[in-house]
Amino acid sequence: MSREKPVVIEVTRGAMVESRHLGAAAIMRPDGKVVESWGDIDAPVMARSAIKPIQAIPLVESGAADRFGLTDTQLSLACASHNAEPRHVAAVQAWLARIGLSEADLECGAHTPTRLPMFERFLREGTPLTPAVNNCSGKHTGFLTTAVHLGEPTKGYIGAHHPVQKRIATIYGELGRFDPSRAPVGSDGCGIPTLGVPLRAMATAMAVMADPSRLKQSRVAAIVRIRAAMNAEPFFMAGTGRFCTQVNGALPGVAQIKTGAEGVYCGILPTLGVGIALKIWDGATRASEVAMATVLRHLGVLDARRYVDALNPPVRNAVGARIGDIRPAISWLGAAA
Repeated sequence: MSREKPVVIEVTRGAMVESRHLGAAAIMRPDGKVVESWGDIDAPVMARSAIKPIQAIPLVESGAADRFGLTDTQLSLACASHNAEPRHVAAVQAWLARIGLSEADLECGAHTPTRLPMFERFLREGTPLTPAVNNCSGKHTGFLTTAVHLGEPTKGYIGAHHPVQKRIATIYGELGRFDPSRAPVGSDGCGIPTLGVPLRAMATAMAVMADPSRLKQSRVAAIVRIRAAMNAEPFFMAGTGRFCTQVNGALPGVAQIKTGAEGVYCGILPTLGVGIALKIWDGATRASEVAMATVLRHLGVLDARRYVDALNPPVRNAVGARIGDIRPAISWLGAAA
């Protein structure tokens, strides 16, 4: 482990490095042992949306997914930070109808699409701004589905003391080997609690998702089913042009990755039996995506020739000319172009 050698992502303009993003990353095994790490992996990090696959476990484990006949589409949506493309919104609305609820029951709030092409389409087409457009609406519909199945109140399901959120915190703590009652608590963008835990704990939880063989059989089955759905329906995990969608679709059974707000990214690698968690300290998604691509290449699961634009995304000016790059620095993994 090296705090002195952090993750460094550079942004160039011409031949000059104009900006640098610093971060930390951990590759862990399910028993909590470090495979490799860079930067301070003991600092507490709020995972935000990067642990949505963990938050989906009760949806399957409780029997709710089977009761309502959920497919890979809904399970992928439960793990998603989606683009709010028409197929995403329609799928959420249909799922809510299936469980006898409506968008009025979603407590995630409404926001315009966060991706520029979808935002422009939203304005152009005059799409109604409803909670189903929220990038977390699939996750919230999963919460409601579990509550309906277990006879729990649907109102207030985002509260820290609601059974839905207490169940998730317990599972996250068990997988990550930490006590959730001792973790700092904040409110995520969609209103649910988010816990501050060491990056190593987050990566350990991902490692258990990669190799859940020591867990009870019902949880193993739930995790395997969630992983398969992420690979089978990658569009519903994120959407058009998204790195999550590209990798999850291209590497079935090999990798399941998930981004989170504020520069967090997590990865599940079943064939290697390890988990990845990383954090860019200034919260830049442009840096966290390059960092995740770099770690995946470092582990031999990402073909550098196929993912050139993920490893070294171009910086373009207003007329579309390439005037720089985003890249991993030589000081980190010796990986700069």
